[in-house]
Amino acid sequence: MRANKLRDIWAAGGTAVNGWLHIPSSWSAEVMAHAGWDSVTVDLQHGLSGYQVAVTMLQAIATTDAVPMARATWNDTAQLMRLLDAGAYGIICPMINSRAEAEAFVGACRYPPLGYRSFGPTRARVYAGADYAQYANETIVTLAMVETQQALDNLEGILSTPGLDGVFVGPNDLRLSLTGKTEMDLSDPILQTALEQIVNVTRENGRVAGIWVPDAATGQQMSQLGYQLITVSTDTRLLTAAAQNIVTKFKL
Repeated sequence: MRANKLRDIWAAGGTAVNGWLHIPSSWSAEVMAHAGWDSVTVDLQHGLSGYQVAVTMLQAIATTDAVPMARATWNDTAQLMRLLDAGAYGIICPMINSRAEAEAFVGACRYPPLGYRSFGPTRARVYAGADYAQYANETIVTLAMVETQQALDNLEGILSTPGLDGVFVGPNDLRLSLTGKTEMDLSDPILQTALEQIVNVTRENGRVAGIWVPDAATGQQMSQLGYQLITVSTDTRLLTAAAQNIVTKFKL
C-alpha cells in the first residue's frame, strides 16, 4: 500500500505543511498540489465543492506526492466512508465535542474490528494499491476538529478515543465560542491560552495537533508551539492576495 507521508513526518518528530482547497476545480487543485505542500485538503465544509468535484480534485492531487486529504461537511458516516472510498488518505472532521462523537467519527474511518467502515474502496484501491484493505486502518489519518468550549472541556476524552490520530484546531470557531467575537485574531490572549492547552494535552496523549493559520509566519509560531500539521491560508485567499498585489502595483 502507498505510504502516508504525514505519518512518516510525524514519526520523525517533524511538522507537515498543508494546503487548503476552497475552489471547486481539479485544475486549481492540481496547481496547488504541485506547489510542494506535504498534504492538500479538499474542504467540503466551507469550500464550494460537492462530492463529484471533490473526487476529481483528489485525482488531481494524486499527480503529486502530496497526501490527499478532505474535510467533511459534518460527522456524517455516509460521507466519511465515501470520501475514503474516493481516495482521501486523511479526514478532518468538524465540530467534534465529545468522546462519543470522536468514536463515531473514527469508527466510520476504520474497517472491522476497529470500526464499522463498509468495504468498497472503489478509487482508494486504485490510488493506494491492491492491498488497501489490509493496511487502510493503520494508514488513513483521522483528525477531530476542536472548535468549541465543549470540545476543550472534553479534550482528554476526545484524545483517548482509540484510533484517533489527533486534533485539528479551527481557530476562528474556537475564538467565537470562547469570546463571542467573529474577527480572526490568533493573538487573542484567551485563544492563545486555549491553543497552548490543546497542543500540550495532545502531546501528553501521544497524538498530533494541527491548526489553520493565515500566513507562514504565524504557521512557524504554531510549529514552534508544538503543532505538527500547519494549514497555511486557502487557495481562495492566496489567489485574492496575489491578484490584489499585482493590480495595486500596476496602478501605482
